[in-house]
Amino acid sequence: MDIESFVLDVVGVVEETADAKSISFAVPEGAEEKFDYKPGQFLTVAVPSDQTGIAARCYSLSSSPHDGGPLTVTVKRTADGYASNWICDNLKVGDTLRALPPSGIFTPASLDADLLLFAGGSGVTPVMSITRTALAHGSGRIVVFYANRDESSVIFAAELTRLAAEHPDRLQVIHWLESVQGLPTEAQMKAFAAAYGGYDSFVCGPAPFMKMVTTVLKELEVPRSLRHQEKFVSLGGNPFGDLAELQEAEAEIALAESDDDGPGADVFADAPAGPVKVEVELDGEEFTFDDWDPRTKLLDFLESKGVKAPYSCREGECSACAIRLLEGDVKMLYNDVLDKDDLDDGIRLGCQSVPLTDTVKITYS
Repeated sequence: MDIESFVLDVVGVVEETADAKSISFAVPEGAEEKFDYKPGQFLTVAVPSDQTGIAARCYSLSSSPHDGGPLTVTVKRTADGYASNWICDNLKVGDTLRALPPSGIFTPASLDADLLLFAGGSGVTPVMSITRTALAHGSGRIVVFYANRDESSVIFAAELTRLAAEHPDRLQVIHWLESVQGLPTEAQMKAFAAAYGGYDSFVCGPAPFMKMVTTVLKELEVPRSLRHQEKFVSLGGNPFGDLAELQEAEAEIALAESDDDGPGADVFADAPAGPVKVEVELDGEEFTFDDWDPRTKLLDFLESKGVKAPYSCREGECSACAIRLLEGDVKMLYNDVLDKDDLDDGIRLGCQSVPLTDTVKITYS
């Protein structure tokens, strides 16, 4: 059985800046429901590669899911980024690209909330999706802090200006240009953010930028429930490979780990003795199963039950499969994306989680 991916037709290419392009896709007939995304989510695409066959990359959607427009990602070139340069150099209208359905949890729980959106460089992509959607379908106030190298680097400059003019009572956009103001300091960022206590905060951009903003929000004692940070990296694996082969390989690894003489023999030492009961909340539906094998990862188990649980890399390198623990406990076999704050907040990766208790209750919301 192959991992479910789709071939998308390129229906639009727009040059946003000298080094960033927006690529629009037509969703295949019959797959509309699978591509019904939330603002702030991302696509995982398969970029052709002579060395590895494909390079799997995650790119945030800049489009709004509710305005009738095409599915659109915005890609900025990076100096040594094979995939971003290939997309910007090669994709044109009429081409195709394989993709997995949208994923990610970098999305507001309510479009009516007051939003404080921090973007650095191409990190404006999901921020743009959230802004477009919240203005059209929400009622809250929105503040966008957008940091760039210089004026020519500002993606969506014209649209942000237009939206701010059309919604003067709801949208405020603050541009911070390194060429004019230098890099923002922690003190400057703290003075800015202090005026927006109670806003639901989102940050996306280069790692140093995100770390500084997150540190500032913590110092201002913004609750964890109001702090959101986009987290995905260049994927090392191939989520477009054959799922049956992948699961067979994982089963062989698990068998080796369970061997008393093999490495990692204690991986499942804390596992419950018998099957586990799991309750799952996903997209407004509730599922209950009482036969979760403690040696099977949650994502694999849910797929075996026909539950369409979200995922992207399956390797613990992105947050597409993130769950929140409501009851019980799980152990992650690998984690390269969640930090201590995430873990303290009960967030785990479904693709790497195995149960530690006889009952587990989780939500994907």
